[in-house]
Amino acid sequence: MKWRRNEEAPAVEESAVPDTGWATTSLSTGAMANWTAVVRWSAWGLLLAGPLLGGWALASSTHPVPVPTRAERPRAQPASSDAVAPAGFAELYVAAYVKAGASDAAAEELAAFYPAARSMTWPTQDGVERAESASAVQVRQISAGYWSVTVAAQITGSSKDGEGRIRYFQVPVRATSTSKGAASGWVAAALPGEVAAPTGGKGAAPELSYGSAHAPLASDPAVQTINGFLAAYLTGRGEMDRYLSPGTTLHAVRPAPYTSVTITQIADHGPGPAEGAEAQTPPDGVQRRLLVDVEGEGRHTSSRPMTYAVKLRARGGRWEVAALEAAPALATSDSSSHSPEGQDS
Repeated sequence: MKWRRNEEAPAVEESAVPDTGWATTSLSTGAMANWTAVVRWSAWGLLLAGPLLGGWALASSTHPVPVPTRAERPRAQPASSDAVAPAGFAELYVAAYVKAGASDAAAEELAAFYPAARSMTWPTQDGVERAESASAVQVRQISAGYWSVTVAAQITGSSKDGEGRIRYFQVPVRATSTSKGAASGWVAAALPGEVAAPTGGKGAAPELSYGSAHAPLASDPAVQTINGFLAAYLTGRGEMDRYLSPGTTLHAVRPAPYTSVTITQIADHGPGPAEGAEAQTPPDGVQRRLLVDVEGEGRHTSSRPMTYAVKLRARGGRWEVAALEAAPALATSDSSSHSPEGQDS
């Protein structure tokens, strides 16, 4: 009995498509054709419906798009927190008020500040009084757009016993507006009233953040720099730029008000140089802040005392002026180390 060898069946190639875990469905040729037709007609429908939908959206819009217009030129408006404008108005008003009885033209000038003055009768004055100077010394805001301003005026042309004396007037000032609500200017609410001089609190002089003042040392390079700088700055003698630190811009006083300037004493901000070290050459970049008292001599002025807060910076073995500070440094935690910069760059 012969045994027949079983021939192995040929292997069936597996599909090259990897098993993704998703169920797959094979479509017949007819189904595929129908699906292609549906997609084609849907695309044509959306293409044709686009313009119709856009027109419908524009027609149904209830909020038109705002078109930007050219901004109107801003009008000058009074600042409610700024007392400069009402103070200036009050100064001019008092000057016009003092001379209102001099002539019809003077009375009409007053009416520009206080319209009710046109219906008033002003008695003729024996001597024409004038306000040689008028300055607001106190401003109080009563309410929004309404101020009370006290003006100090030096009146001339009055009686001999009061010639040139300072007199005080209280002025009510109101902000005006147009029919559209835009601010337009100022007007006096009433005539000025003469009042006593304001009595503000008289406190002690503020303490400054400088050491003890002492006479300047001729051997101190800082004093030499300040001497030369002030001579050029106040008397016009010498070139001022040679004393300025690079980047600092200062302009001499013109016309020169003095013929000579003398330093009377100086004081260092903070510890300052050690005693006996003033004449030493300072390292580059070191700064020194000084409070300098001077006296100016002029053709019509004798020994006028003045004080400057000066910041110096060392460069090339000498001191140069880096700034004339706006104010001396106060002895407080906020301003002892930082002082407002004055004339510099």
